[in-house]
Amino acid sequence: MAALLVVLPLLAVVFLNLPHVRLGNRLALLFAALFCAAEGVAALAAPEGFWNRAASLADIGLTLDLTRLLGTTFLVDALARVMFLSIAVVGLCAALVARYAYVDEEQEFRFANLLLLVTAGMNGVVLVHDLFALYVFLEITAVASLVLIVIERGKSAFEGAFKYMVMGAVATSLLLTALALLFIGAGGTSFEEVAAGLRASGTSKLELVALAMFLVGLAIKAGLVPFHGWLPDAYSAAPAPVSVLLAGIVTKTTGVYTLIRLVDAVFGYGEPIRRALLVVGAVSVVIGAVSALAQRDLKRMLAYSSISQVGYIVLGLAAGPGLGLAGAVFHLFNHSVFKTLLFVNSAAVERQAGTRDMDELGGISSRMPVTGTTSVIALLSTAGIPPFSGFWSKLLIIIALWQAGHPGFAALGVAASVLTLAYFLSMQRRVFFGKLAERCSRLEEADAWGLAPALALAAVTVALGVAAPWLFQTFLLPVRSIL
Repeated sequence: MAALLVVLPLLAVVFLNLPHVRLGNRLALLFAALFCAAEGVAALAAPEGFWNRAASLADIGLTLDLTRLLGTTFLVDALARVMFLSIAVVGLCAALVARYAYVDEEQEFRFANLLLLVTAGMNGVVLVHDLFALYVFLEITAVASLVLIVIERGKSAFEGAFKYMVMGAVATSLLLTALALLFIGAGGTSFEEVAAGLRASGTSKLELVALAMFLVGLAIKAGLVPFHGWLPDAYSAAPAPVSVLLAGIVTKTTGVYTLIRLVDAVFGYGEPIRRALLVVGAVSVVIGAVSALAQRDLKRMLAYSSISQVGYIVLGLAAGPGLGLAGAVFHLFNHSVFKTLLFVNSAAVERQAGTRDMDELGGISSRMPVTGTTSVIALLSTAGIPPFSGFWSKLLIIIALWQAGHPGFAALGVAASVLTLAYFLSMQRRVFFGKLAERCSRLEEADAWGLAPALALAAVTVALGVAAPWLFQTFLLPVRSIL
């Protein structure tokens, strides 16, 4: 049944674009939202047996194994379900923001189709356990994301999309070359075959080169330093609902999740890989935070903040299996929630005030109290302030780094949280606090379509933080349940 998460959105795109089916452009956006909602419910509530059995169309006299049709095995574990939930939450929020941001029904229709394609690609990335199939779904996601960035055809959008395309082409070349080298050494491309080949050969020089190329390709897709140049331009140039989608989940799935999955299931936690992850993660944490301090554009500041927070996830992975892996997965989900909330709020500010320049704003909490309050919740979670959810995932990562013998990196994680708090307090002061800017004197709060995702995400951030001690006992501390 898991294969339906890939097949259904692809079939929906075909069906919704048939000429005689164009009953209304907003039908596509409604279907995309309902599909994301259903995926989220399934991720939370569906029993284990639901995911790993073949899909059947016996009700019309046919039985079809969709995993065989797609040429790969789809397996669902707890990590995959966390990702399905993240994809569903962010996708649903992006659909709601699109309904809020777009006044043109044709724009909604185009966005909904691309949202379905991106969702199918991301679900495929999460489901497959084969390097070549993984590459295929990564490219589906990348191409759909590229079109999303330029969906409104502005000059800055084309510039951001060009950088995304160039860096994506470099990542694709590295991944394909690494895939070929690993296939030569292992004789296959499934995760099990490649992992067995690496163990049998003791990791030869050729395979070390392949691993390095694969890791660099994934670092580009994740926007990690020093491969982050495309990310601020793509995030800031994209329309508001696209920014929500890209920042909230696309780079997390194509870069960060894929890195976690391959290191844990295929590449292993060898010392060279750990050292590389520690350095890249630490540099990303610091450079992202320092760069965020210098920004005037609200979305660019949030983009650099994303780079910094992804660095924390990589540091958790570098701490090794166990507590570090648990912290990395927990922070991945937390980051999807609170960064989506921040981009939802930036969409509301841009739509209502007509600008993202923080120096032209000020005091708008008096006119947009819900947006201002939920922004405070998101920034406190991002900075790791208790009892919000971001505190607990950062705490796990820092403890894991300390236990793994990396106290310097643990201290750096704490210090960078202070930087995070500094640039977010600066943002909050310039945008929401202080004297109301003259241009904002007639500002109004966002409508229900803009407020609903913000309130829901803020509630998740608070509830997850309060429930964290229970999660530790039932899910996170028994780390074997993560994978």
